[in-house]
Amino acid sequence: MEGVAEFNLVARKPCFGLPTACPTCLPVYLYLKFAHFPFHVAFNSLYPDSDQIPYVENGTYMAYNNENGGVIERLKEDGIVDLDSQVNSQPEWISTKAMISSWLADALLYELWLGSDGSSACKIYYSDLAWPIGKFLFLQQVRTVKQQLGITKDNSEWREEEIYGRANIAYKALSTRLGEHDFLFDNRPSSVDAFFLGHVFVTLQVLPETSVLRSKLIENGNLVRFADRVKIEFIEAGSSSSVPQFHSDPSSSTPRRVPSNWSKIFKLHLYLIFINWYLFDFFAIAKPVVLCLVAIVICSCFRSPGLKCQLGIMANYGSWFGCLLIINDWSSAKCMDFLKMP
Repeated sequence: MEGVAEFNLVARKPCFGLPTACPTCLPVYLYLKFAHFPFHVAFNSLYPDSDQIPYVENGTYMAYNNENGGVIERLKEDGIVDLDSQVNSQPEWISTKAMISSWLADALLYELWLGSDGSSACKIYYSDLAWPIGKFLFLQQVRTVKQQLGITKDNSEWREEEIYGRANIAYKALSTRLGEHDFLFDNRPSSVDAFFLGHVFVTLQVLPETSVLRSKLIENGNLVRFADRVKIEFIEAGSSSSVPQFHSDPSSSTPRRVPSNWSKIFKLHLYLIFINWYLFDFFAIAKPVVLCLVAIVICSCFRSPGLKCQLGIMANYGSWFGCLLIINDWSSAKCMDFLKMP
């Protein structure tokens, strides 16, 4: 295809020794590598909650993650790169892909956001944002993941057991399917290999050593060897070649200029507020507290990259602060009226 070398894969930034540590972006990267498809990589860290990332672009052509079944399906439908044409009619291929996209995807989602301290997820998605904004978005995503996985206070224990149990079954089935072959189906790569290896790389290199999911994966030695071989042949071997070359957008490559003690000061301020909550009238301090939080967020935005994005995030959630002020004014007035009653 003419101009094929101009294709760009826009993904989240590299970390943990991976070309991109995002569980959604990495399979697309691997799929293009398996196809020996020439492309460049651009990193976007300004929109951590965007479901359009990853996406592939070439001039006016765009293939977004949130449309037509994802980037890989769009590339296949448009005839740009298709590794599945000879296997996608096999029932076992279809069921294996569904198992990876559901059971293993849910398990990794649980581990990143709920089954650990969240530091890995924060590094992947929010490390380029000011601490208050990153923390707020992280907590919001935790709530979203709980809803997505159907986890409540009442069922959290058995849901965790069910998620890990399904992941263990999937690992055993995939280990049996792979055996000592080079790939899962017909001894050639397909999108199933890309999705599965994206999961494996994140599980092995991003999750902590104490991870339950990681320990279950390591029990299957041939799966780990599979990942090691692919990493050497398709990731490390290609890093010195002309395809692909990594290019970071300026905003994601610029080091953070927020002093490291900013988060400590912010947390200390919250502790002082917590103490004052019990020592003084809450309604008297509510408005100064909210205004102080807004001021800290604004200052953090101006001291860190991605100002436009972060101010946009503030605008999206600005009504939340406004509601707090309105509630505070109303509550204060009601309390004063109550105190004035004979």
